[in-house]
Amino acid sequence: MLFLDRSDAGRKLAAALSKYAGDPSVQVLGLPRGGVPVAFEVAQALRAPLDVFIVRKLGVPSQPELAMGAVASGGVRVLNEEVLAHLGIPPSVVDRVAAIEQIEIERRERSYREARPAPNLTGKTVILIDDGLATGSTMRAAASAVKLQRPAATVVAVPVAAATTCEVLRGDADDIFCLATPSQFFAVGQWYRNFEQTSDEEVRELLARAENIRSRAS
Repeated sequence: MLFLDRSDAGRKLAAALSKYAGDPSVQVLGLPRGGVPVAFEVAQALRAPLDVFIVRKLGVPSQPELAMGAVASGGVRVLNEEVLAHLGIPPSVVDRVAAIEQIEIERRERSYREARPAPNLTGKTVILIDDGLATGSTMRAAASAVKLQRPAATVVAVPVAAATTCEVLRGDADDIFCLATPSQFFAVGQWYRNFEQTSDEEVRELLARAENIRSRAS
């Protein structure tokens, strides 16, 4: 166990990202749901705005926990070609699963933002945050989608990750922060004392709190 909970992980991650503190170009984006409590702490420490960037894993139909890829806001799709080839999964199956997950992305966009528009990322230093990375497919999809909006820089930051995943992601971001890369990595949750599921309501509450704090400070 490395972290008490996601908030503890966020505070520790924020210390590693201190060079971005007070930079007006920074935009912090949490990957819902579990990445948002981590991102909230980072955004507060850096005095940066917080929002969400929604990514959905594409699970193999017969093994939903096994990722064959991911889709992100903006319609970006990242595929795990090794898994697809090994299991002989045809494009029609990928398209069917992706269509279902796209519906969930749109639902979450409405639920989390309500009437608020998505942030403009052009020219920003975008820090993408999750609570940890196993295969990294969701984060790769997020980084690819963000780059389409022409940010000044894309930064990936997580409290814990598989070492090989962290290395692979270096090709998808301008900078990457993985606080811990344990040699024996089986699941993100094993490195947290409290890894209860984050709810939609908690995501909405943290986004509202972050906005209120920035409003009072301005």
